[in-house]
Amino acid sequence: MNIFERTGKMALGSRLRLLTSRFTDDATKIYEMYNVEKFSPKWFPVFFVLSETDEKTITKIAREIGHSQPSVTKIIKEMIKAGLVNDQLKSSDKRRNVVGLTEEGKSLAEKMLQEQCVDIDLAVENLLTEATYNLWEAVAEWEFLLEQKSLLKRVQEQKKLRESKDVEIVEYKPKYRSAFRNLNAEWISNYFKMEETDYKSLDNPQEYILDKGGKILVALYKDEPLGVCALIKMNDKDYDFEMAKMAVSPKAQGKNIGWLLGQAIINSAKELGASKLYLESNTILKPAINLYQKMGFEKIVGRYTPYQRCNIQMELDLKK
Repeated sequence: MNIFERTGKMALGSRLRLLTSRFTDDATKIYEMYNVEKFSPKWFPVFFVLSETDEKTITKIAREIGHSQPSVTKIIKEMIKAGLVNDQLKSSDKRRNVVGLTEEGKSLAEKMLQEQCVDIDLAVENLLTEATYNLWEAVAEWEFLLEQKSLLKRVQEQKKLRESKDVEIVEYKPKYRSAFRNLNAEWISNYFKMEETDYKSLDNPQEYILDKGGKILVALYKDEPLGVCALIKMNDKDYDFEMAKMAVSPKAQGKNIGWLLGQAIINSAKELGASKLYLESNTILKPAINLYQKMGFEKIVGRYTPYQRCNIQMELDLKK
């Protein structure tokens, strides 16, 4: 159809629904052709599973066919009304409610498997031989790939990559002083409370960070400062620098700004000859911890910290 040539892959779902509709329409006519007029095509997965056993719980049916339990419950009720399913079965486990095919349902299953299913299988096989691509195998492959990573996740990644191209990482200038303070104060106050060390470094970044040999980087998104991060010089035998004061505006989250800032800070530390990079955080900040781990930071223990909110310390070996 020309509409799909114009929309491109954006309309993949619509195209698949249209294809499904064609199959469903034909399926209804096929059931009629085999004198199975009161059978709905949507029942078939449940019906097939029940035809293989005497009884089964709705939970097990749902798990086996990949449907939700409410969806299976609705189908079972429709099949009970049609006289194909019995829900008054006695289970060996009295805590479980089980269902099974009625005698009419079993007779229909035997007839369908002997005639209708055989004819349909052969018809589909012929269709597959006529096609350039094997749809059956392709669907199985797509199901596997989407289980590994959903389409939603894949679109989120592309959105992040596209928007990150509009992010520019720049060196700190006095005009970014308020942004450096406000962005940090905003996220700290959202999860914890401001501490004395925070006030010193955020109110006087020149004195407490830059003049001591550190750096502050600012992430601009379309020229607006929406993310900041500092590289703080440490007077420590184990560490040269600490990555700290990373903050990203909530309205800029999802644009890869944290990753871009972190990578820029790591590169700056390497340029300054650092062998290890240190940071402090809190485990309730799961996205941040995941980000640090993705960057290569590993958990360490036993160091003193001036921050009450710190309950995890990490390091990155820059020589690896």
